[in-house]
Amino acid sequence: MPILPLHRRSLKGFLSVLALLALGAGLSGCAGMSDTIAPAFADPAKYDLYDCKQLETERKTLATRTAELQGLMNKAETGVAGPVVAELAYRNEYIALRGQSKLADEAWQKNRCVESKPEAPPTAAAPAGKAGRTKAKRAAN
Repeated sequence: MPILPLHRRSLKGFLSVLALLALGAGLSGCAGMSDTIAPAFADPAKYDLYDCKQLETERKTLATRTAELQGLMNKAETGVAGPVVAELAYRNEYIALRGQSKLADEAWQKNRCVESKPEAPPTAAAPAGKAGRTKAKRAAN
């Protein structure tokens, strides 16, 4: 390999750095596109025949799975090659779930659904006195 003069080596290094920056900028532009293409990964007619009860269950399931995937992506990003792993392993499913969630929300609004009231938790039974002791507790005493 011939030895290049100092100004040619610095120019070559500068161009290499410039090319890497351009590549990084181009790839970062793709990262922001997921919000706009999310519905492309979901069937637009999937929720057309769902009633409000089915939509409520589906929306809760989608929200739970989306939160779970977000947690897995955040956990993966803490590793050495974390962002790459998070993108390769979870991003496609995450984008698809966001698209489904958006379509389910649109069907929810179109059907004019309202969230059902959460069921009241059962009241706690009064603690049992001495009369409620079991045979095992009596034997231990």
